[in-house]
Amino acid sequence: MKKIKTKPYGEIEVSERQRIYFPEGIIGFEDVKYYYLLDSREGPFYWLQAESIPELAFLLVNPRLFMEDYELMVREEDIKSLNPESKDDIIDFAIVTVPEDPSRISANLMGPIIINRKTKVAKQVISLNEKYTVKHYILDEMKKRNANLVKSR
Repeated sequence: MKKIKTKPYGEIEVSERQRIYFPEGIIGFEDVKYYYLLDSREGPFYWLQAESIPELAFLLVNPRLFMEDYELMVREEDIKSLNPESKDDIIDFAIVTVPEDPSRISANLMGPIIINRKTKVAKQVISLNEKYTVKHYILDEMKKRNANLVKSR
């Protein structure tokens, strides 16, 4: 176990198995290579906390939780660069933005984070699905999903 300072929780202990390596960094933060994936105390979210910069953390979510038909569509070479043994080795997240008005919470589906869950190597990639944008409003998507559930009954 190692202690790190985090944006959401102050100083905490983390495990080596939570450590994620981004060989190319994250877009806009290319020099930051190591992060820790932390469970969030706020429901279905996770924190991606930079190892060496306490102020740098990204809120993540599994996009399928608010968009039922979400499909990860990225270049095959992006997946292969993580050396998965199978497709099940790859997990993906969307970066979440929480503005002053929390009802406008949004997820970036255009630039998902993909992680090889076994090797802990990750990459931010560009989605090939043209219907996705950098700002999908999570609550709006959930309302659509609930409306579809009601229609199907």
